[in-house]
Amino acid sequence: MAFSFFKKSSKQEPKKEETTHSGPHYYDLKVKTIINETKDTITIVFEQPSGKNIGYKSGQFLTLIANVQGKEVRRSYSLCSSPFVDTDLAVTVKRVEQGLMSNWLADNLKEGQTVKVMEPMGQFTTEYDVKRKRHIVMFSGGSGITPMISIIKSILSQEPDSIVSLIYCNRDIDSIIFRDELDKWQTKYEGRLHVIHVLDNAPMNWQGYSGLLNHEMLAKLFERVPNWGIDHTTYLMCGPEGMMKNVETLLEAHKIPKEKIFKESFVQGILDKKEEKPATGEIKSREVTIRYDGQEFKVQVEPSNTILQSALDQGIDLPYSCQSGLCTACRGKALSGQVKLDEEEGLSQSERAEGYVLTCVGHPLSDDVVIEIG
Repeated sequence: MAFSFFKKSSKQEPKKEETTHSGPHYYDLKVKTIINETKDTITIVFEQPSGKNIGYKSGQFLTLIANVQGKEVRRSYSLCSSPFVDTDLAVTVKRVEQGLMSNWLADNLKEGQTVKVMEPMGQFTTEYDVKRKRHIVMFSGGSGITPMISIIKSILSQEPDSIVSLIYCNRDIDSIIFRDELDKWQTKYEGRLHVIHVLDNAPMNWQGYSGLLNHEMLAKLFERVPNWGIDHTTYLMCGPEGMMKNVETLLEAHKIPKEKIFKESFVQGILDKKEEKPATGEIKSREVTIRYDGQEFKVQVEPSNTILQSALDQGIDLPYSCQSGLCTACRGKALSGQVKLDEEEGLSQSERAEGYVLTCVGHPLSDDVVIEIG
């Protein structure tokens, strides 16, 4: 979700060192080191490729591509490194139950190996200005800290008059990712970084907050967070869907304008889904024209398939990553025709108005669909 500090609108592309074609660029990156952050979380540090470095923005993600159980698997992981602070690129991966890629990486990846990755993408980004003065209030849960720490490092190093308040929710004290690094940054930038930990299961000697976020706790937290006024404050969130839904409700109760709230989702939202708008066309077998990388393809899309899956089944190597309508790696512009999206969370209102669609969750509703990608 774009928060181009923060406009929930047009997609901002990362700065790229190489732009030789319209499609995404792929790299084979060498694993420099693997850091055990917690018992179920690792950080993978990649060396920059020889020659030109890969440019990216804090808050973006890398798509890792690997052969798992005989099948190519792609997964997106937010960069925890900062382009202003870190030489190398790093992503943090947390094991999830029955997680195909996350568990494979934790069990099999070794230092010195190479991993195929797709260039950095994503809209949860901002531009930095040394003259800027703002307050970023972050709500994070579990591995949702990953893009946040990248943004934290960039804000603190690039904007000397800006501050960050982080409210970080975890299961217990041992599951806090980047605990030592957050302590280090809080000491280095004393008075500019405020970290408040909230634990579901707190130890006996815990002096902080415990339990789930509720109205009473949020009111107390706001008392500890510097008040810079709504014009200079922006609220970010990234974490489990339930946590973010709860935070949105709480912020609304505190009369925080929606245009000041931005979120990054790692999974497709399933809570409080709006009712589907009646489709003006019928989902049936149709031919879709796709223009990509200087070529034009005719793709037959069956009702049970998405446009992306149909193209991949026909051997057309289109860009994609999450396959759930969130990361926008598969984004294209519908030059004609109607396309129904199963999930619109990844696109801003202005992007939808301009005709952008996501092929990974898209179905043709008319016979004249032409989509241009790249």
